[in-house]
Amino acid sequence: MSKNISILFPDSDKAVLSQMSAETCHDLGLDTVCKALTGDPKEQKYIMGVIANMTSDPETARFRQEVFADILSLPKLRKDITELFEKLEFMKSFGSMAKKTEEKLGIWYLMHRLDELDDYIKCVEAMRECLSDPAIKSGGLIAFRDYINNIYEDSCFAQMRKDIGELKVKASDVKSITLGINVNDRFEAVSMGLVSVNSKPFKKSGIVGSFADAIASKNQIRDSEEWNGEMRYQEIDSTSSGKPMSIFQKGMGFLAMQQTGGFVDSKVRNTIVNMPEEDSMSSSTFYLEKVMNKMLDTLIKRLSDTLSKYVDVAVINISRLIPEFTYYIRFAEFVEKHRAAGFPFCEAKPVGSGAQSMKAEGFYNLKLAMTLESPSQIVFNDLGFDPEHTVYILTGANRGGKTTVTQAVGLLFALAQGGIYVPAKAFEFKPVDCIYTHFPADEDKTIDLGRLGEECMRFKQLYADCTGDSLLLLNESFSTTSFEEGYFIAKDSVRAILRKQVRTIYNTHMHKLAADVDEMNEGAAVKAASLVVKSDGGKRSFKVEIASPEGMSYARDIAEKYGVTYEMLTAQG
Repeated sequence: MSKNISILFPDSDKAVLSQMSAETCHDLGLDTVCKALTGDPKEQKYIMGVIANMTSDPETARFRQEVFADILSLPKLRKDITELFEKLEFMKSFGSMAKKTEEKLGIWYLMHRLDELDDYIKCVEAMRECLSDPAIKSGGLIAFRDYINNIYEDSCFAQMRKDIGELKVKASDVKSITLGINVNDRFEAVSMGLVSVNSKPFKKSGIVGSFADAIASKNQIRDSEEWNGEMRYQEIDSTSSGKPMSIFQKGMGFLAMQQTGGFVDSKVRNTIVNMPEEDSMSSSTFYLEKVMNKMLDTLIKRLSDTLSKYVDVAVINISRLIPEFTYYIRFAEFVEKHRAAGFPFCEAKPVGSGAQSMKAEGFYNLKLAMTLESPSQIVFNDLGFDPEHTVYILTGANRGGKTTVTQAVGLLFALAQGGIYVPAKAFEFKPVDCIYTHFPADEDKTIDLGRLGEECMRFKQLYADCTGDSLLLLNESFSTTSFEEGYFIAKDSVRAILRKQVRTIYNTHMHKLAADVDEMNEGAAVKAASLVVKSDGGKRSFKVEIASPEGMSYARDIAEKYGVTYEMLTAQG
């Protein structure tokens, strides 16, 4: 089974991606959509990255569509997977305790590693159960299920389950540790060693109280050193840890150290005093580990020998799929919520070839819909790309919805190629290799070249980058200069686009450009068409249809906006 298992790509090693620019993502409103999916900035960034990295491979789009359909239709699977991955994410973030000394692997590190592998085993078992749902149909999830089954049935995994199970039983019996300190006539510590490893915790942990009890009565001072004999008493070399008194001070800090629940680091730290500022050790935890390494050689060796066999068992083999699942789950929650409110979504159908490279029925702008109170406010449109309609010159009244339609088409492709159900009643498409947008730039980006110069430079680069498999969306391009200059540049640009056969929507106020499509189509292999946002009795309908431009509607709108129609001017008296 491939180590590069993925539910985003049928074969991630062969994927050829092109990345949409940050400007394009913003122009399409994808940043707004991602923020509506999740409040987690990391998740937003990952989701944006998946959508922004596009491939024209229809099999990838189909692969994702099937995975998303499974995750959307199986809410229990989503819930179970989320709970499992929350645990795996913790394991991944927590990791094994970092080493801060040059010691060999010590008891604390090994016990943490033991817990990690035990959790890993439980997660594999739970995930295997989770993915056993016979309703799963997608190739991506079936391949992942096979991957998990292969891990579970592997002889190495079976042996690991057995070994870790035995170690966990023995390790869980350790509830307290008794240390012994030898002192000289001046009550100076001269050596320290392990007295016993106990299956019961100390009932009295106060160091001062225990010390007082021990010397308060002569009868409390014992004549012999009693210990369980299971571990060899081992002296600590005082030269490696400082002066004898320093050793004694440190040792007293650990004298009543106990642990109730499996060497959890936070609990351990609560029982240990901090080291003096001048001490070379950064914390007493690592001093204790140094002592324990010397005293628990037998146990450490057993743990180390067992765990080293599984050191290559990477939780990351599964945990790296967490973001991929999260991507689908967040969109599934979003679509489910909006569907319940009455907003239509459909499964997109990618096609590999054919004259029709897009057929959208009843589509709408998702970004706009997110601001609406009711689906009844949606205006649905139909549109298609084919050789007779490869470039649309979209005109209409001011604030009539031209930018909204342009943006909506870009969102359809971006979401569909991400495998997500799209805001439409039906959608068939030939995937694009990338989406390019030419929307008005911010003022501060046009200071050096001026608006027209900046637009020309940007369009030149976009044209060089796009291919016959791209989608190009132009919003009021070349409208920041006089009509004559803008029309001249726009007409040549459309002719160049037709030659490259790029699917394009060019929304503009230059009605003459739309009126001259027949002239621009002469000798072209594909055609441009005039697309109009219709007005109904002077009211904006926000409906588009293929038709001749309506004339001077834009000029009339501007005149009304600023009060300079004949009627408005003369009404002032």
